[in-house]
Amino acid sequence: MELVNKLVQDYAERFSSPEDEVLSRIATTTASDHPHAHMLSGHIQGRFLELISRIARPTHILEIGTFTGYSAICLARGLQPGGLLHTIELREEDAATASKNFNRAGMADRILLHTGNALEIIHTLHTGWDIVFIDADKVSYPAYYRAVLPAVRAGGIIIADNVLFHGQVVQDTIKTKNARAIHAFNEMVLQDESVDKVMLTIRDGLMLILKK
Repeated sequence: MELVNKLVQDYAERFSSPEDEVLSRIATTTASDHPHAHMLSGHIQGRFLELISRIARPTHILEIGTFTGYSAICLARGLQPGGLLHTIELREEDAATASKNFNRAGMADRILLHTGNALEIIHTLHTGWDIVFIDADKVSYPAYYRAVLPAVRAGGIIIADNVLFHGQVVQDTIKTKNARAIHAFNEMVLQDESVDKVMLTIRDGLMLILKK
């Protein structure tokens, strides 16, 4: 299923602020060198993340799933002076690539990269998140949500990526474990009365969640 018509995507990019040289280089290098390049947030989603962060003016951001660093750089651009973004990546090779990209972007002092199991690392970190971005293994989305929600401040934001999961969540029978996990996550957030939420049809779907 094609979630976004290519002509519509091209049109949206035309009328959005362009990628700068740093992000463009990350996108190009990831596309040419990484076997899972489709996991990159990309131009429109990256701009959305950056603008949300700039509007929220966060001091503490948590990202679960670094990949090659594109989304972390976008989110970190909204940090207030002295603010810090913690990002967690399971794969050592991707973490090494992201670290190099953070240095190239001049963000090394604003982004702290952790390598390892996110569920183990989350509980060792600062509490009182202003923004949390969830974009890691889909089966663990419900667990990630339960782990971070108590530490999100009132008025804080959680953003979850891939909540449409390639359109599989709208099929009559949801066949893959990842799509089933995402559907379970979406149902869990829907039933959670402690948050307001809206599902956005940006790229592969974003869930924007505001803690009351």
